[in-house]
Amino acid sequence: MRKNEEIQKTISEIDISEIEIDLTCRDEVPKLLMGLKYIYCNSEIKAKIFKIFEEMIPDKKKKRIGRKGMNIWEIFVLGMLRLNCNWDFDKLQDQANNHKAIRQMLGKTEFAGGRYALQTLRENISLFTPEILSKINEVVVKAGHDLIGKKAKKDLKAKVDSFVVETDVHFPTDISLLFDAVRKIITGMAGFFKKAGLRGFRQSKHTVEKLKKKVMNIQRLKRSTSVDQAKIDKREKLIKREYRNYVKDIGNILSKVTGFLKLVTDIPLKIALEHYIRLAVKLMDQVDRRVLKGEVIPHEEKIFSIFEPHTEWISKGKAGVPQELGVRVCVVQDQFGFMLNHMVMEKKTDDAVAVSIMEETMSVFKNIKQASYDKGFYTPKNKERLEQMLDRIIMTRKGRLTVDEKEQENSEKYRAAKREHRAVESGISAMENHGLDRCLDHGIAGFKRYVSLSFLARNIQIMGHILVQKEIKRLEREARFLEKKKIMNVA
Repeated sequence: MRKNEEIQKTISEIDISEIEIDLTCRDEVPKLLMGLKYIYCNSEIKAKIFKIFEEMIPDKKKKRIGRKGMNIWEIFVLGMLRLNCNWDFDKLQDQANNHKAIRQMLGKTEFAGGRYALQTLRENISLFTPEILSKINEVVVKAGHDLIGKKAKKDLKAKVDSFVVETDVHFPTDISLLFDAVRKIITGMAGFFKKAGLRGFRQSKHTVEKLKKKVMNIQRLKRSTSVDQAKIDKREKLIKREYRNYVKDIGNILSKVTGFLKLVTDIPLKIALEHYIRLAVKLMDQVDRRVLKGEVIPHEEKIFSIFEPHTEWISKGKAGVPQELGVRVCVVQDQFGFMLNHMVMEKKTDDAVAVSIMEETMSVFKNIKQASYDKGFYTPKNKERLEQMLDRIIMTRKGRLTVDEKEQENSEKYRAAKREHRAVESGISAMENHGLDRCLDHGIAGFKRYVSLSFLARNIQIMGHILVQKEIKRLEREARFLEKKKIMNVA
């Protein structure tokens, strides 16, 4: 019985169009609420977005029956707040239950209308999919362009760049990842045995703590910096012994678990345990090869997280940031700051998406006439294809330039376009400050949803900022008019 919105208003509830928003506040919440208010109060935009909301109802025939759930407008508002303000679910719950303007936007009153439980927020916000959010983003950006006016109706200038969104993982070492896998195996087995009333795994907590101490002891061991070879060999022997004992202990645990695995009747748990066992065996082999046999593990064989397997080790050569653990995201921004499109680049580099992301963006925004890229996107084929698609392409070639290329890149128009391209860095920085520095959701599906929510929330905030500035100017004009009228009356 999920609905887009609650049609029947309560006695104390005020209409969203009547919500008063503080225009002087510099926080992101009023701007976001201003954008949401405009979306809701504009009947044309609201109709388009609410039609997209219908796709979130699994079976439209059954939407009038069953238990009442949160309406989709509430879920939408809460999702935008969480990502744009970079809140965790605990902070979101507190604000949704206590912030006056937010509760009014949700169709609640300050002290009545129901409270939000933490798990309710978690489960409902996850109903959005990247596909649905992409459709809503298209409507929002076009509405933002309408607000700007004639400038946005003319040619759009796209700026394309990529950045890394970090996953919520710790720094990966083979022994810490091995500990993570074994910890999940032990706690999973212990939980099942306790629930089933079977004997075994009673000392699971002690076993995990014991393994953790061994990991910490190994991490403290440093290789000798002495010039004495005997001391170096002694320290190396000690390190190998500690690693060997650690792997041996884990091998014994895995043997015990494998013997008891046939007793597990919970199929999802059994599948998860088998998955962690396979990972643990692989990591044990890597520890043996790297530390005890002195092999170099190929990069493609390395595991960077057992919980977020999509995590990549990315070295972009930035000062002070030797590596980042996450996934690249490519973004297309226009000259007004709106994020036209984005793409999660799983196991891809910049040059692999340069053409595809522009084709996808131009299928929606057909008035893009110019695009600027960084050097990382350049290949001769990419530049040739983009020149066929666009009136003007700004893409610096790698390596030595020809005389014609030098002349072209030294022209005033080209240099001006390159200077304008830097604005995308500002946009990316704003995205990172408003929730996209680290993805807190799990799995690649959660990662894509988190990124899509963040881009949509950012566009609504930009729309809200435009509306706030227009309203401030209108109030200033009114104040000047009244002041002028007062002076004329006195005279």
